[in-house]
Amino acid sequence: MEFFVRAPEAYLLEFVKRMVPLVRDAVSTLLSSSRDGSDSVRAVGIVLDMFCVPLMDVGNELCLPSYIFLTCSAGFLSLAKHIPERHLRVKSGFDRSSGEEENTVPGYVASVPTKVLPLGLLTSESYDAWVDMTGRFHEAKGILVNSSIAIEPNAFGYFDRIPVNEYPPVYPVGPILCFNDRPILDPLERDRVMTWLDEQPESSVVFLCFGSLKNLAATQVKEIAQALEIVGCRFLWSIRTNPKEYPNPFEILPDGFMNRVSGLGFVCGWAPQVEILAHKAIGGFVSHCGWNSILESLRFGVPIATWPMYAEQQLNAFTMVKELGLALEMRLDYVLADGEIVKADEIARAVRSLMEGEDVPRGKLKEIAEAAKEAMMDGGSSFVAIERFIDEVVVSAMDCSKSREY
Repeated sequence: MEFFVRAPEAYLLEFVKRMVPLVRDAVSTLLSSSRDGSDSVRAVGIVLDMFCVPLMDVGNELCLPSYIFLTCSAGFLSLAKHIPERHLRVKSGFDRSSGEEENTVPGYVASVPTKVLPLGLLTSESYDAWVDMTGRFHEAKGILVNSSIAIEPNAFGYFDRIPVNEYPPVYPVGPILCFNDRPILDPLERDRVMTWLDEQPESSVVFLCFGSLKNLAATQVKEIAQALEIVGCRFLWSIRTNPKEYPNPFEILPDGFMNRVSGLGFVCGWAPQVEILAHKAIGGFVSHCGWNSILESLRFGVPIATWPMYAEQQLNAFTMVKELGLALEMRLDYVLADGEIVKADEIARAVRSLMEGEDVPRGKLKEIAEAAKEAMMDGGSSFVAIERFIDEVVVSAMDCSKSREY
């Protein structure tokens, strides 16, 4: 566990490497079953998460093409391509102390400051894992990205210009969204949330939600509550409970808070995020900038105020604000693990700007929402990319089948 906390990327890669023999045995059994006719399922390729690139060894050994499904942005893929190329020249990692230093990353129009890079790139142990992991991306037969040309034209345009023999083809297959959130709370609670939203005026509610993996400190929760009182706008706030500090979200709120915001605010634990963002009452989203959350907000044209916390969320926030001009900057380089408490006044300014400010690109967001929807329809750019990917799998499967026969 200490290794995971210290260097999570290195831990995950090492774990997957240890699983290679087990996966090889499982895939070999599947191939044998399909050859002798005992199983109608035919394996034609392996689709991997980026942390599972060591499993490409299984594909190579068994003559199965390997593909990467990237649940991050095309901008992140640009960085992933840049990391091993930079390492060949520089031979050292990035220095977090030089946070304002700007990096030229092909695929980005804006220079990318070191302070918004994934935190793992800024520590030596995890940096080596990043170089190892991203250095194998070029071995894939193709890379599927959960984004669309409409959302990230510059990044996808960059990959389109790369010669086919220098990097795998990149398929923009998104936005892939889950419209049926897994019901992990009582359906009655979901109904309470949605009924309250139904009673609110159009575009009047700010939604605050910071993902399902990390908890905010109790002190930070109180600062957010104070900010919402300062602004005085309607809000829906999903608080992920902390079993050690506050198993019940209402226990940690300031005394009398719910009475003072009665009629304006709704506080809950888990919330059906996609359904909420699709609701006409939502006018803004204060988000940790996980890529899925960004895609969901873009799909429904909801403006975001950026408050990244961990993983690649700082890069996502930078991409949305500086590269694409699709979000309002609250923070770009906030790191939850640093323990900084963002004060109520700063949060209040961001919420007020998000809900009332003239700089929010609402018109542009509506255009992106429509384009993202069309991308997934028959004939849309992502639909066509999925068709191209299927064609590639079929051709590669035939080639591999012939190779196994000899």
